[in-house]
Order: sequence, then structure tokens, then C-alpha cells
Amino acid sequence: MTGIVLAGGENRRMGRDKAFLEFRGRPLVDRAINVLKGICSAVVVVTNSPEGYAPYGVTVVPDAFAIRGPLTGIYTGMMASDDEYHIVVACDMPFLHAGLLAFMVREAGGYDAAVPRIGELLEPLHAVYHRRLLPDIEALLQKDQRRIQELFEGKNVRFITENEIDRYDPLHRSFINLNTPQEYQEALCSDWECRN
Repeated sequence: MTGIVLAGGENRRMGRDKAFLEFRGRPLVDRAINVLKGICSAVVVVTNSPEGYAPYGVTVVPDAFAIRGPLTGIYTGMMASDDEYHIVVACDMPFLHAGLLAFMVREAGGYDAAVPRIGELLEPLHAVYHRRLLPDIEALLQKDQRRIQELFEGKNVRFITENEIDRYDPLHRSFINLNTPQEYQEALCSDWECRN
């Protein structure tokens, strides 16, 4: 099992590299890498700005396509791995829950992907993907289709239900990502606790 951290965003709304924003005394990406290291045998960070990742002892790769976006990041991370399954998370998720991710890994067996679903909303940047999806991702990118949800059409997907999520993360904090300075400040000032 390989963990993939997507850290290649343009950070336009945040105004600076989100991966290295300090959160509770360490960079956001540090949290993501460490949670994945507890579950996975290898971790890949996908970024076009590799500076600063050497201390983490992870594989760092640039986007494989000029088309920017998370679908390119997922493809790139899986191409850098020999494993069948991959946990994919974004670098700006400060409240990742190792227990929930481990449950998703267990549930992914035999499926093309395991994806949390809350109501009608999917969480494709907190999901498990099988490498058999690589040709489908490449086909979407070649058509300049960037919506990850299109990847799931006609595929054997294990949707993780809200009730299953609630066993580990009843407030659904795992899926919070920080895109703006306001969201960052709200997370810093909150009384949320990360319990794994």
C-alpha cells in the first residue's frame, strides 16, 4: 500500500504554499505524511515544488502531465508506485484520521476505489484507488476532463457511508481542507482535537 499526498496546488486563494503552513507546531504536510506512514509501506508526495521535502524520507515526484489538477496528481502518484492500492489525501487536511483511513483500506479489497460519500457529496481526495484505474485516468486527462467524479462512472466503487464514517469521525473533520487564510485561521482558533 502506497500513500499519496497531493501537494501540487497553485495555492492562489491561500497566497502561499499550503503544505508548509504551520499547524499545531508542524507543517500541514508533516501531519499527512506521518498519518500515511503509519498505514502504508511507502509515501509519495506529488509536487512541482520539491524544496523542503528531503527530511521526510519520501518519494517526491512532479506532475506527469501539464494539465494541472488533482486527477493529474493521483495519476502521477500511482505511476511512481508498484503497489496495487493507494491512499490519496491532500496536503492541506489537518484532521486526517488514521482509523478511518485504515478502515477504508480494509474495505477497498476487490474494488476499483473506496470513496467516502456524505449525502450526495463524494470525498475523492480522501480515498483509496486501485492502479487498474490508471488507463481510465489517462484517458480522461487526454480529453482534458478533470472532474474526478467522472472516473467512478461504470466502475466498481465501494462508497464509504456516512454511518461508517461516523464510527471514526462523527464531525467529519477528516475532510476539512484549508484553501483560504480565513479557513486556516478558523482551524487554528478552533477547539478541534485530532484523535486517532
